[in-house]
Amino acid sequence: MKDIMDLHTHTIASGHAYNTLYEMVQAAAGAGLSLFGSSDHAPGLPGCCTEMYFMNFKVLPKELFGVRLLMGSEVNILDYQGSVDLRPRILEKLDYAIASIHPPCFRCGTVSQNTAAYIKAMENPYIHIIGHPDDGRFPVDYDALAAAAARHHVLLEVNSSSLSPHSSRQGARANYQAMLERCVHYGTSVLLSSDAHAAPDAGNHREALRLLEEVRFPEDLVVNTSLEKLARFLPVLQEAL
Repeated sequence: MKDIMDLHTHTIASGHAYNTLYEMVQAAAGAGLSLFGSSDHAPGLPGCCTEMYFMNFKVLPKELFGVRLLMGSEVNILDYQGSVDLRPRILEKLDYAIASIHPPCFRCGTVSQNTAAYIKAMENPYIHIIGHPDDGRFPVDYDALAAAAARHHVLLEVNSSSLSPHSSRQGARANYQAMLERCVHYGTSVLLSSDAHAAPDAGNHREALRLLEEVRFPEDLVVNTSLEKLARFLPVLQEAL
């Protein structure tokens, strides 16, 4: 499968990553990517960016090292109502947003409550991707999640970092197997992401690709293969294609 993009990545601005934006994009170019998205953490995660960081992306070029550049954010889901930690007036200026659950920002509830948090976040018109919905510490109903993602036209992420043996997320492989089966059932599209916090991992989707091969997930539901597929979910690309 041809994999040309990585949209879930972090720079030193996130506080716990180790390379600059330019270094990350240069690594992505070296990995053969056509599209790179920078999605630094929003303010709710300790030590991360302030809102000001996300308000000046206009100074950045649209292309670096021959790679198209999108600037977004990984926002934190804060509660069972799907609230996130960037205001709409800032979200609307981003190229895209990933909504994720992180332990410091979210108190685990029941399966129903955790699932509702994701689904309510999907209802936010500025959320385009649900990040790493794989952590067994926050159990969810994958049937309801996949159905809602298809209904709200939001991508579900398959996070390669979650599948690493060093990941702190629990049960990701089994959880993804359950999610991907339901994605096939509902025709829900997925996005493979590295969640890179250092330049060598830019575009590193090896574990995610291996899992897709194992479960024989249909390539037509993976948006990483073309800008046209991704553009169906990101208005910023619809304007350009």
